[in-house]
Amino acid sequence: MRQTEWDNLLNLGAVLERDRELGMRLAEELLVVRDRAGDTRALKANTVQREFERRRGQHNIVLKARQMGITSWVAGRFFLRTITRPGTLSLQVAHTREAAEGIFRIVQRMWEGLPQELREGPLVRSRANAWQMVFPEIDSEFRVASAGDENAGRALSLQNLHCSEVARWPGDAAATMSGLRAALAPEGELVLESTPNGAYGAFYDEWLAAQCKEGMVQHFFPWWMEEEYVGRPVSVVEMSEAELALVGAHGLSAEQIGFRRELERSYGGLRSQEFAEDAETCFRATGACCFDIGAIERRMIEAPEAIETRYGGALHVWLRPGTGCEYLVAVDTAGGGEEGDFAAVQVIEIATGLQCAELQQRLRPAELARVAAALAHEYGEATIVVERNNHGAAVIAYLETSEQYGKLWCLRGEAGWLTTAASKAEMVARMGMLLEQTPERFNSRRLLGECRTFVTGDRGRAGAAAGAHDDLVMAMAVAQAVRTEMLVHSLKFSG
Repeated sequence: MRQTEWDNLLNLGAVLERDRELGMRLAEELLVVRDRAGDTRALKANTVQREFERRRGQHNIVLKARQMGITSWVAGRFFLRTITRPGTLSLQVAHTREAAEGIFRIVQRMWEGLPQELREGPLVRSRANAWQMVFPEIDSEFRVASAGDENAGRALSLQNLHCSEVARWPGDAAATMSGLRAALAPEGELVLESTPNGAYGAFYDEWLAAQCKEGMVQHFFPWWMEEEYVGRPVSVVEMSEAELALVGAHGLSAEQIGFRRELERSYGGLRSQEFAEDAETCFRATGACCFDIGAIERRMIEAPEAIETRYGGALHVWLRPGTGCEYLVAVDTAGGGEEGDFAAVQVIEIATGLQCAELQQRLRPAELARVAAALAHEYGEATIVVERNNHGAAVIAYLETSEQYGKLWCLRGEAGWLTTAASKAEMVARMGMLLEQTPERFNSRRLLGECRTFVTGDRGRAGAAAGAHDDLVMAMAVAQAVRTEMLVHSLKFSG
């Protein structure tokens, strides 16, 4: 490559880093995109893209409405950084393979729109497929990947990382993101971006953490920042109180209110999620959480700290055993091992339902039986109830033999609680009612966090969201269900 070509590339890179306004002008002059009409045109920064560029930091998280142009803009910025800074590796990770390939087509179109002397000179490619673009002359590379690829980002050293639609990543999104972050160089740029998808999951947690995390810039872009989102105008006299409030607070036009009404007709309850208006209700409006998010978050703020922890923080204690009190120890089993699910134990007071202690640890059946028996002895020879699904039968056997603990709760003459589709629905409904009506009985933030990610899946089944756990929720649900059965039985017996 000729020295003048090297100099030109380095000068372009210096412009991008030195002056953001000049960098935007450079992007607009060099890059092309396909608009919504399907026409190829020069990239012209819209209001959202300009606002992002004005405020962006080294690490960014973007909460947005649909189709705001952030993905295209970040793709363009990272593409320019890749081709103007020798030795750069940029990676964009999408929620599906199809979305990743769509991003790559955006970048492919940008490369094709460059001057021929660049494409055949310093920016000639040695490899170009649906996932990778390599520039050997400058030792740079641009890649896309799917979040479903467990090896995405492994063994790489990234200078630019864009995680797109994180709220819709499959599997353990938090673990995937952690691996990608580990591949980002200390001086690298990070953009996490998504439309909301319920008040739970990796993106929601990242958004909350960014509020008090130094170095992470939050960006929120409501739908009305997109100039094309207009509809048939609505007269002021026809506007509702909510619509008038939006006009007063954000200066929305009659055409924008008309567009909002069209959204309500088309999307119904999904409108607040797909076309966000504020950074709180957009998460809560349509998430599939089985419980009241507001009640959970209020209790998370009020919940007390444990007065004691044991087993390296696995066991939390809030209330020690009291004289004359009766307790219930509820056990949710797991396979154990370093990579298995957690086992959970909840200790509650029978009279009040108050949560006294909680264990969350990866334990095999024999170890779990030993710990549960120890807690039962500590809490005045408490009744132990084991969910006997899966490994529960083994735990019950160890309690009866190795631990010789006889005070086990029985259902129709058989030790343990059996969770069925019908009983689980009742348990979940009861937990929801208790969280709303008597949230003070729950002390554990770990438990409340699991409640926030306990969702209704695509097939209508309740359980942990992808990458989350529900062992604490199920142990507490068993505890509260059995407590109810015990109190009903006691009333019948006394009667």
